[in-house]
Amino acid sequence: MNSQSFAPLLQNLFGELVFGSPDPKSRTYMLNRGDSGLLASLDRLSAAQASVRQEGSASIAAHADHLRYSFSLLNRWATGTLPPIDQMDWTVSWRKTTVTDAEWEALRAELRRESAAWSEVIRTPREVSEIEAGWIMGSVAHVAYHLGAMRQIERTARGPSAEDEARIEAELRGS
Repeated sequence: MNSQSFAPLLQNLFGELVFGSPDPKSRTYMLNRGDSGLLASLDRLSAAQASVRQEGSASIAAHADHLRYSFSLLNRWATGTLPPIDQMDWTVSWRKTTVTDAEWEALRAELRRESAAWSEVIRTPREVSEIEAGWIMGSVAHVAYHLGAMRQIERTARGPSAEDEARIEAELRGS
C-alpha cells in the first residue's frame, strides 16, 4: 500500500505531539491548544528533574532515551539500514535512568534530530507493507504514551490544562 493516503494526517498528529501546536488558535487533535509538545516540554526540565524515579518507575531521561532509540531504528528502516532483529536491544534504551547536565542536553539534541528525521519519513509517501504501515501509525501512539507518562512524572512538563483550552476557545468565539 502507499502511505500517501494517511501520511498528511499522521504527520499532523506526530508533529503536534513532538513539536507542539504552532498557534494557540489552531485546531489540535491530540493536545490542548497552545501545548508546546514533547521537545519543548523536555527543554523546560533540568537534568535532575529528568533523572527522578518515583516508586521504581522509569525516569523521564529513560523515557526520552527510549523514544530516541525507537526513532533511530525507524529512521534506519526508512533508509534501508535496519539492523537484524537479533542486534536490536530494547533494554539498552531503558538503562539511561540518570543524566548529567551535559548528557541531558545531548540526549535532547539526539531526540530532536531523530524526531525531525522521522517526521520527514512520515511526511514522505512511500510503498509500505501492512506491518510497515503499522510501525508508522504506531509511532504516533508510542509518542503519545511516553509524553503522557513523562508528564505524570514531572508536573512542569505538562501542557495547558483543560481550563486553559476552554479559555482559548471562549476567546476564539468572542465570548
